Amino acid sequence: MGKFGVLLLNLGGPEQPEDVRPFLFNLFSDPEIIRLPFPWLQRPLAWMISSLRSKKSQENYRQIGGGSPLRRITEEQAQALRVKLKEKGEDVSIYVGMRYWHPFTEEAIARIKRDNVSKLVILPLYPQFSISTSGSSFRLLERLWKEDPSLHTIDYTVIPSWFDRPGYLQAMADLIANELDRFPNPDHVHVFFSAHGVPVSYVEEAGDPYQREIEECTRLIMRSLNRPNNYTLAYQSRVGPVEWLQPYTEDALQELASQDVKNLVVVPISFVSEHIETLQEIDIEYRELAEEAGIENFQRVPALNTHPIFIEDLANMVLEAAQKPAVTFADTAQMPAKTKLYPQERWEWGLTTSAEVWNGRLAMLGLLAVLVEILVGRGPLHAIGLM
Repeated sequence: MGKFGVLLLNLGGPEQPEDVRPFLFNLFSDPEIIRLPFPWLQRPLAWMISSLRSKKSQENYRQIGGGSPLRRITEEQAQALRVKLKEKGEDVSIYVGMRYWHPFTEEAIARIKRDNVSKLVILPLYPQFSISTSGSSFRLLERLWKEDPSLHTIDYTVIPSWFDRPGYLQAMADLIANELDRFPNPDHVHVFFSAHGVPVSYVEEAGDPYQREIEECTRLIMRSLNRPNNYTLAYQSRVGPVEWLQPYTEDALQELASQDVKNLVVVPISFVSEHIETLQEIDIEYRELAEEAGIENFQRVPALNTHPIFIEDLANMVLEAAQKPAVTFADTAQMPAKTKLYPQERWEWGLTTSAEVWNGRLAMLGLLAVLVEILVGRGPLHAIGLM
């Protein structure tokens, strides 16, 4: 029997200040983040946006220690998963593949080939599927498989999403209960789920199941929690000249404050690891906004990280997937080629300082600058040899 492997997929993040600009370049170079009518503009525009955005993003990362802990935590999850699978009688090699920073997905695939893995379970560390997260990684893997015939010998299967897994739901409920019980009257604390947002066009034009899965996931977690608390679901990280899923986190916080809500437990529903959007956006930006609006007690549920019930469920998920009929890349949701992502018919200017999403205002200015330079034949991009 050949070697058994698991590939964990995640976004990745800069580990030190000098990583921020190339990380942003990689992010903006992905056509699923910014889709342009002319593909040859992708890299010049990515260079422009990452250059304009890097200083502000570096400042955000400095607020949480200088870099993202995402790689460290993901590797800790990988080690915990390996140990748990070993306890269940399976000697499994675990690989980490990041979409936009080291270790890149391509690096992980190279190690998988080197180790002669013959059976592979591909597990994204995103509970809910979105074409911009798991979908982007699946499309990259599909391309790698097409370009490299040697990968065809690997018997692989994909786990597209797992938001309704009982162990995941119970682990989330346990973390929420722990935070609620810190309050004198835990049943009267408002539970506030904050999910990473996506443009409305992803859902309405491309058929992204993300919103449906997020809403169902929230309902299932509250059912697992089995407490009488009121709760709200909102979407964070809205930026740029597009309409995003609503309600927006900043608006929902102010609305709750206007309803005289004083005690709040915030749940980062899209994330299983601490990173910039939990440590900086929620813990610093949204906390300040909530307190200024009148919310007196703002507490956040920690990310799952290596929660034992969560790791146990990941291990069970891997073993179950290995026994079921294979799910291929082609079986996962795909982005229709003509989906209109940027801009949309309705322009809505919004701004947060999240470092892991692109700033729409600067992007549009950058695009105009690139177009002007193409027309006049001179400018900074020509000077540095990008055009």
